[in-house]
Amino acid sequence: MMLATLALGLLCIMSFNQTTASAASYSVVSSTTVSKTAYHRASSKGAVYNLAHTKKLAKLSSYPNTTWYVTKRVVLKHGSTKAIYYAVKNGAGTVSGYIWHSYLTKGKTPFGLKYAKAAVALDASTDKVLWSKSANTPRAIASVSKLMTLYLVEQKVAGNSATWNSKVNTSYSGLKTMGASSVYGGFKFTKNSYTVKQLYQAALIDSSNNAATALGQWVAGGSTPSYNTKFIKLMNAQAKKWQLDNASFVSASGIEQSALRGYGYAVSGGNANLVSAKDVALIAKHLITDYPSVLTDSSKPTLTVAGQSCYNYNNLLPGRKYYQSSLKVDGLKTGYTDLAGYCFVGTGQKTGHHRLITVVLHDEDEFTETRSLMNHVYALNLI
Repeated sequence: MMLATLALGLLCIMSFNQTTASAASYSVVSSTTVSKTAYHRASSKGAVYNLAHTKKLAKLSSYPNTTWYVTKRVVLKHGSTKAIYYAVKNGAGTVSGYIWHSYLTKGKTPFGLKYAKAAVALDASTDKVLWSKSANTPRAIASVSKLMTLYLVEQKVAGNSATWNSKVNTSYSGLKTMGASSVYGGFKFTKNSYTVKQLYQAALIDSSNNAATALGQWVAGGSTPSYNTKFIKLMNAQAKKWQLDNASFVSASGIEQSALRGYGYAVSGGNANLVSAKDVALIAKHLITDYPSVLTDSSKPTLTVAGQSCYNYNNLLPGRKYYQSSLKVDGLKTGYTDLAGYCFVGTGQKTGHHRLITVVLHDEDEFTETRSLMNHVYALNLI
C-alpha cells in the first residue's frame, strides 16, 4: 500500500514538473505595442495559442475568411530558438491570442465563397450586381427552377382567366407516382384535383415536383404530358422576353430529364435546366417585384396544405440553424439534385437598405455562404 502511495506521489510530481516545464518552455524575450493593423491568414496550418503556448485556442483552418487585428509584436524563446509572434484578435472580439508571424499576411482577408461554383448578389431595386462569382455561366439549378414556374402561375391568375381557387387536374398516373417517390416525392397526390393555391404552396414551400409539373400543365391549358411540353416553351419564351441570355428550360420542376423520363415527362432538349446565377437572380427579382405576396408564403417555416405538412428547407428563416435577425431573410427557394448540387436563392431587406437577392449554385455549405455573402455586401455598404 505504501509503495503504491509513493508511486502515485512520484507520478503526480513528475506530471506537475512536466506541465511546469511545458509552460516555461516558451518565454517572452520582448514585447512591442504596434498600431492596430489588419492581417489575414497566409496558411491554413497555423493556430492561435495563449502566450505561454500551452493551449491551442483556434485553428486557422476554421477561419478562412477572418481578418485578424494585430496590436503587439512579441518575440518568444523556445529552447535556443527565438521566433516572432503577433498578438491578434478577430473583428468580432471572440477569439484572441498569439500567432506565429509567418502564418499571417498584411491586409484584410479578401472575400470569397469556398464552395459555391457560381454565385451573385443583386440589388433588387436597381438590378445592380454587387458581388459575383462565375455569375454568367449556365449551370443546372434543380428546384430553383420552380421560381419561373411559379411566376407563370401568378401571371395566369393575375390575368383574370383563373383564380387561386381554380381546380387543377392531378389524376395523371405519372404525377401520382412522382409524388409517392422516396427521392422525388413529398407532397402526395391522394386526390384527382387540388386548388391552384394548394399546389403553389406545395411547390414553393415543400418543393413538390409533381405540384410544379401539374401547375405547368394547367398554365399551358391542359392536364397531360403534351401540355407539359407546351409549358416548357412558355418558360423559355418568358426567359427570352426578359432577355435572359443564359437560361434554358426543359423541366417545370427542375428534375433532370433522366429522372423525368420514368414518369412520362421527358421533352426534347438537354438533360437539365441550365441557368446562370445572375439570370436566376433576375427571375427571382421579377417574381418578388411583380408578385410580392410570394414572400408571405416563402417566409413560412411550415404549412399544412390539403392535410399534409409542408416543410420549408430555408435554414435562414427565424428559428432555424443559420438565422441572423439583422438580415431579415424572408425567402426564397432551395434546390438539390446530384447534378446541380445544393442551390439556394435567398432574399431579405435589412432595415434602411434595398432588398437583396443572393444566389449560390452547386454549393456544399449554401446557408453559411449565403449568410456570409449577405453580410459582406452590407458591411461594404453596397446596397
